[in-house]
Amino acid sequence: MSKNKGFSDTSANRYSLALYELASEAGLTTKVEENSNSFLELISNSKDFRNLIKDPTLSQEILKNVMNKMSENFNLETLFKNFLNFLILKRRFFYIQQILISFNEICSEKKGELKAEIKSAKDLSQQEINKITEELSNTFKSKIKLNYNHDKSLIGGLVVQVGSTMIDTSIKNKLQQIENRMIEA
Repeated sequence: MSKNKGFSDTSANRYSLALYELASEAGLTTKVEENSNSFLELISNSKDFRNLIKDPTLSQEILKNVMNKMSENFNLETLFKNFLNFLILKRRFFYIQQILISFNEICSEKKGELKAEIKSAKDLSQQEINKITEELSNTFKSKIKLNYNHDKSLIGGLVVQVGSTMIDTSIKNKLQQIENRMIEA
């Protein structure tokens, strides 16, 4: 890992913790978390917005104007808007995605939620996802924050990861196990 990468991870964690503490002190954690989720969704769904964030040639003034306009249009919490402008001023806006992901993880941890990942070969309905979330909550005796992905490469079955526990019932995994046994023989 390069020094630059390490610095960005450390920096992102510090900024996300600062955002959490500010939001918590102001009693705005839920609202800021909603803004954060919306912002992350925009980043993942808009290539143009990702390019805007990563463009080193844009001036701070242009970025501030864009963020202020977004804040008006999407009714972002003032604390969140000020945080975005602060990152622009400190030339850390490039790390916004890492910072917000880390912020959301802190929020989940403080609420006692466990993070779970599910990959399935079949496209699951919202009802099926809710049922799986409920089952995991009962099994792990904790509230589950689920991240679901449809992965056609699995052929069939599910891969579930909750914390450090992984359950892989995918056909792809079973075929890999058979292949490994054949190589060993």
